[in-house]
Amino acid sequence: MGAPAVTLHVLGSLRTYCGGAAQLPLSAPTVRAALDELERNQSALYRNICDETGAVRRHLNVFVNADNVRDLDGIDTRLTPGDVVTILPAVSGG
Repeated sequence: MGAPAVTLHVLGSLRTYCGGAAQLPLSAPTVRAALDELERNQSALYRNICDETGAVRRHLNVFVNADNVRDLDGIDTRLTPGDVVTILPAVSGG
């Protein structure tokens, strides 16, 4: 059995880095593996999601379905077939 088939939703200005695609299919057992796949196949998008250490940039939130991975197991959150991973710019108040 391969890794689960999941969908990455690409929002807003991040679409610039993946040819305007709103969704990217990924096969990954965890959020970390999904990011690794992005690093291999969508390096410009990856560099705008993760910093040079591989950590998700602070101004971005990663959701699996409706849950922020910060409330789950972070980027080690497990994925199941059909999950939707969404990268959202954080909205900060002033």
